[in-house]
Amino acid sequence: MKRSIITLVVIAILMTSLAACGGGGSDKTIIGLSFSDFATERWKPESELMKSLLEEKGYEVIVQEANHDVKLQNDQIENMVSQGAAVILIVAEDGDAAATAVDAAAAEGVKVIAYDRLIKSPGIAAYVSFNNVEVGRQQALGVMTALDIENWDVEANGPARIVKLGGSPTDNNAILFRQGQDLILDPLEAEGKIEIVADQWVDNWDAANALKLMENILVSIGNDVDGVVASNDGTALGALQAMSAQGLAGSVPISGQDATADGCNSIVKGELTVSILKDIRDLGPLAVDLADKLAKGEDIPALEEYTLAELTLDDSLEGAVPCQFLEVFQVNADNVYDLVVVSGFQPYDDVYRDIPEGERPAKP
Repeated sequence: MKRSIITLVVIAILMTSLAACGGGGSDKTIIGLSFSDFATERWKPESELMKSLLEEKGYEVIVQEANHDVKLQNDQIENMVSQGAAVILIVAEDGDAAATAVDAAAAEGVKVIAYDRLIKSPGIAAYVSFNNVEVGRQQALGVMTALDIENWDVEANGPARIVKLGGSPTDNNAILFRQGQDLILDPLEAEGKIEIVADQWVDNWDAANALKLMENILVSIGNDVDGVVASNDGTALGALQAMSAQGLAGSVPISGQDATADGCNSIVKGELTVSILKDIRDLGPLAVDLADKLAKGEDIPALEEYTLAELTLDDSLEGAVPCQFLEVFQVNADNVYDLVVVSGFQPYDDVYRDIPEGERPAKP
């Protein structure tokens, strides 16, 4: 008898609590944020920014990261759908594999935004990113400018010997970066001004993978390299470790991307030559505004339609997706202070870490 009374009391308390919470759960609309990983420097702060902005708008936000696990990310997306998410923003680990989860979500009426990385499905409601072809173009242009390639003496020095380090082959952005890089490099190669002495792709954008690849490349070419076109700061900094061991860091120009704190610190130390600033402070709010409108069933701003074939360079893919691409900026030793530090994109103390006080500019 005593046990049944206690049980009834517990049930009564639980029912009262559930009633106070609106019948057992939040009545807020759910928006999911699915990230490929948080090892890449930019993703964690972007997830926090978007979560904060969405919560300010009154949404319940589910954030998950897949630690580079394709199946786990698809399972997490499926779980978000089952929890009733109205909109899911996805940074895809694999743009091909994620299409399966996206198509299933779309069939349930869930709106999906491909965030920064394309998901190869016409079922996405929008794809928001940066001008990724221009990212690659600016990377190659930065390295070629540092080499003064127009005045390169081929007769005396032979063609400039260039290494290409692409990004993760599962990330469609890596393909677009390469497309932009080749807009600069291919004509120079055809003219005989440069020679591509190695061309590798870095799994998961992992700096440790880039280090190993660059070590092997330097051995295979006898350290005879004039420039490296790497596709982001992580891979560039990994490559720079290998180059530093051979006395090449700072003398061989190399590109990066994302204007990370470590990348910009490498720039002011005279190692990394150029990074590309993609201002996430603009992309995150843009995606949040789109998600808000989609969740409310409102019309979103007119976006430019691109075919999947155009976006992937794969003519076998059919369908089109609405897109918005933001501007990018080349960062180098001449403008890193104004473009990155004064603008507040990266903290002064992080960018000028280990730089002697007398060699730093004044704090903005």
